[in-house]
Amino acid sequence: MPPLSSAPAIEALYADHHGWLRGWLRKRLGDAADAADLTHDTYVRILVTGRTPSEADSRCHLARIANGLVVDLHRRRRIEAAYLDAVSLLPAAHAPSEEDRALAIEALVELDTILHGLAPKARAALLLCKLEGLGYREIAVRLNVSLSSVEKYIATALRACYQALYDARG
Repeated sequence: MPPLSSAPAIEALYADHHGWLRGWLRKRLGDAADAADLTHDTYVRILVTGRTPSEADSRCHLARIANGLVVDLHRRRRIEAAYLDAVSLLPAAHAPSEEDRALAIEALVELDTILHGLAPKARAALLLCKLEGLGYREIAVRLNVSLSSVEKYIATALRACYQALYDARG
């Protein structure tokens, strides 16, 4: 585990690698503004964890954090685009306000994070049940598992959703 951070250690990490990280992200993203934002977010993550990597592991550590942030950014943008496509089909009188759109997108991103934290069959079982309205027996056939497995998968998925809700209200 990396040592606890001190102000000088973080300052040195920033001074030594900030330019490199921003350039690395700019090449990956093709956008200087996104690169700057994710560079900042990478250092914020280090500050929040309170741990800095050793000098030998600095770039690898920074790249690992930044890569996760890139994945999150792409996932968020896909979710946002899908939501906005769906909203564009609504009559103007039923279109949500900008604030409601932002809240809905945040909720969808959180739900996506929860779902991607589940085992694939638990995620599939929950989605088949809640989105397609299938019963447990139909889900068992679709997933080629036992009925008791479906019950366990859905219970696990619902528990994760309720835990996230509980933690958010915490």
